Amino acid sequence: MPWRVDTRPYYVLVSELMLQQTQVDRVIPKFNVFIAVFPDEKSLASATLADVVTLWQGLGYNRRAKYLHDAAKMITNSYDGVFPVAVATLQTLPGVGPNTAGAIMTYAYNQPAVFIETNVRTVYFEHFFADHDSVTDAELRAVVETTLDHEHPREFYWALMDYGSWLKKQGAGRLQQSKHYKKQSALKGSVREIRGQIVRILAGGDLPLEDLQDKATYDERFDLALAGLLRDGLVSQTKHILHLTK
Repeated sequence: MPWRVDTRPYYVLVSELMLQQTQVDRVIPKFNVFIAVFPDEKSLASATLADVVTLWQGLGYNRRAKYLHDAAKMITNSYDGVFPVAVATLQTLPGVGPNTAGAIMTYAYNQPAVFIETNVRTVYFEHFFADHDSVTDAELRAVVETTLDHEHPREFYWALMDYGSWLKKQGAGRLQQSKHYKKQSALKGSVREIRGQIVRILAGGDLPLEDLQDKATYDERFDLALAGLLRDGLVSQTKHILHLTK
């Protein structure tokens, strides 16, 4: 994994946002292309959102691309190009919550932060909560904090990631035991599917609304999808022309 070979904070941030809702084997090639085009925060911040979203195609959940773009702009403009080195400051970045901030502290700075994600849940459910039906992240965090390797936190979490991934392949995922677990909704037939269609179509060029309707699946989901993209700032409209936000 390239973000393990080079653990600079920017690489870790990109990988963490890409890995939200997306499998590692899909992320690795996209990460390599993304870093080749946008090698640092400054180059990403100076790009248009349209360029970032276009390159993001294939990963889904395009709001993550906007979060990453906005985070790069904040680091470049508000923090004078200096990547935050504290959990509280990291959480001011768009798309970075407490768990992502903890992951950055661990992987980029090798600091013993406590954070929860699916592989962490898998390992701890297997060994500490096998007989529990509903486990909160607060309960889980207490056990992670007790068992965390404070001398080698980066390697400790890498091991958890790999072990959790292996357990899931053995059918021992147990994620339904989490009180916070929500199964990802099916893409087929969802508004999210049409959002992805619209972004892919507009990545090929600006279009009038009528032409976009002709190219996309135009049913009851279309208006909801387009309204959401406009609201999220991923798509903009100039007069009667729709385009990815420049």
